[in-house]
Parts: sequence; C-alpha cells; structure tokens
Amino acid sequence: MYTINIYLKFALIAVFLLGGTVLAFLVGFWYALPLILIGLLFLASYIFLGTIQSAAQMMQTMDLDGCEKRLALTFKPEWLYVTNRAYYYLIRGSVDMQREKSNEAEQWFNKALSLKLPSDNERAMILIQMINIHIQKNRWTQATNTYRELKKLDYSKELFKEQIKMIDQVMAQQGKVKSMGQMDQRMMFRPGGKRRMPRMR
Repeated sequence: MYTINIYLKFALIAVFLLGGTVLAFLVGFWYALPLILIGLLFLASYIFLGTIQSAAQMMQTMDLDGCEKRLALTFKPEWLYVTNRAYYYLIRGSVDMQREKSNEAEQWFNKALSLKLPSDNERAMILIQMINIHIQKNRWTQATNTYRELKKLDYSKELFKEQIKMIDQVMAQQGKVKSMGQMDQRMMFRPGGKRRMPRMR
C-alpha cells in the first residue's frame, strides 16, 4: 500500500489549507473551496489514521528508535480509527517487548486486546506475546488460560509456526512437571493428611 511520507503530508496540509484560506480572501470562497477540502481530507487522514503504517514498516526492520519517534507523531492515539488504535497499542507493546520492558508491554497488549482487531492473526500475535510474559513472570495459570484462548483462534498456522512450536514445548514440559508434583504428593501423603514416616530400625 502506498504511503505518503508524514512530513510531506504535514506540508500538503499546510499548503492546501493556508493556500485555500488566502485564495478565499483574494478571489472568493468558492474558488478556494477545492483546496480547503483537499487540505481537510489530508488533515482527517492524519488525525484518524495516524502514523501507524509507516511505524509498522519501521518495526519490521527493527528500527525501534525510528518506530517510537514515528508513533510519537500521532496526534491523539485515542482519536484513531479503532483498528489503527489497536495497531498503535500493538506496536507500542512490541517495541517495549524488544526493549525487555515486559510490564509496559503487557499494559499496551491488554489495551489492544480490548479493541476490535482486524482478524484472529493480530489477536494471536498479541496472545503469543502475553504467554511469553506470563511464562517469564512464572504465572503459569495465566499462561495456561491464555494458551487455551490462543488455540481457539482461527489464525494462520504457518505465520506463527515456530513461535507456537516453542510455546507448545514449554507448556507440555510444564504439564509434565505439574503431573510429577501431584504424583509426589500422593506418594508422600495418606488419607487424613498424615505424612508417611520411614520405619525406624
């Protein structure tokens, strides 16, 4: 998809709006109306679409500093069209994950999950990151619940093939550890809660 450079967009907004205003005073409003309308369209696209597309391209090339600076040019994130707002939170969370700021990343991901995402692929992308955060913080109950939620989604298996494979292995290993722990408890305790003591010789 073609993207207009954000600084070029700023220049076009200024040229059309200011030029249209000047033309309205010099020649007449109706002559200036087309210029003003074009300027307003560019302004609306900036306010409601933000800088998400170019920031996402920077994120793909791992230009984290450039991505953050581009996102900072978004006028009001809460004014963005709902899909772009979700992407804004997703990208912010992804940047923080790369910078190992899991607490901040978790907050951004939760905001993204609360919004309407374009497809299950985006939701799966966020849930995978959330599972990683839960595992890092040793929150296995939350990790398991999020893992189950992930499995219910209709996402592209090939897109997340390696990530899902790693998570499957970790969750399977954790399941084995949990099962062994429960088995040890059954061997150590008898009905009534008394621990079996070794025979004295």
